[in-house]
Amino acid sequence: MSEQVVGWSSLIVSLVFVLIALAVTAGEHLGLTKPILVALVRSLAQMALVGFVLVPIVNPQTPMIWSWLWVLVIVVFAAVTTARRTREIPGMFSLALLALGAVGFVGLAIVFGLGVFELQGRTLVPVAGMLIGNSMNSAVVASNRVSESVANQRSEIEAGLALGMTVKLASRRFIRSSLRTAISPQVEQTAALGIIVLPGTMTGLILAGVEPFAAVRTQLALMYVILAGVVIAASITGLGTLAKLTTRDNRILKLSRTN
Repeated sequence: MSEQVVGWSSLIVSLVFVLIALAVTAGEHLGLTKPILVALVRSLAQMALVGFVLVPIVNPQTPMIWSWLWVLVIVVFAAVTTARRTREIPGMFSLALLALGAVGFVGLAIVFGLGVFELQGRTLVPVAGMLIGNSMNSAVVASNRVSESVANQRSEIEAGLALGMTVKLASRRFIRSSLRTAISPQVEQTAALGIIVLPGTMTGLILAGVEPFAAVRTQLALMYVILAGVVIAASITGLGTLAKLTTRDNRILKLSRTN
């Protein structure tokens, strides 16, 4: 197994590909050089911290309460990140916390309650991270798309309101499009499994010496739960965003940002 572990020198070599990406973005003047460098530094610092914290978590002697506390931190931090990326939407933190909390509760209950994985610290935290992380991305896209649609199609929605429609009914076409945009990438990723995409969990298990079909079953179980989580998170935050932008007298709020 040791020969499969990536050393520091190999990690540095892997950055060569990133240097090529930086050259492309700089050559095309995309303005992404600084964000990419910041992402590299943040990922290194955050993953180093995670690696340090995982040492006691994966220890079978460590009480499970610490793993559950980490899951709680994941959900709260994901809600904070969602709210930060959707600043113009009022009350977004509570909405994101509700959506991601629901996804985490239901998803983990299925994965561990039905015995997909044995409940341990070494399984709970990674599964929660994958589930909440993917759901957070879809929640951000759904909320932003809904707010953009409401702002950009305000005149059409207000025309519907003048005819006696509710905001939800008048904006239904835009909401459906926004939710499809948020959910479709995960659907496509799931559909591409095995032919185009060899997911990280399956690849890691195979590298660790697990029998391929066992690795495939594990990956499929995770992907199905993640797909459901993405749909739930996008739907709750998308529809919830519309509700946040609707006043009690059935009008829509004006947003400070429309892009």
